[in-house]
Amino acid sequence: MTASDIPGESIDLQIADLLGEVEFPTNKDALVAAAREAGASNEVLAMLDGMPEQDYVDIESVTRLISGNYGPGLGI
Repeated sequence: MTASDIPGESIDLQIADLLGEVEFPTNKDALVAAAREAGASNEVLAMLDGMPEQDYVDIESVTRLISGNYGPGLGI
């Protein structure tokens, strides 16, 4: 994935693409760093940065938290 792939995508797709590239288990800092490196939007960076400092065992553990915090608009 290149930085040019992500900015034009919807938030759902940005997050889905990003999570598909991350090795799990991971933590919040690694998720934010991967999003920055991929050129994710400021909105996605803010969502990830707002997550609790903890380890995430899989993609579902991240998407459950994001969709729970940011409402039904995120159907990851």
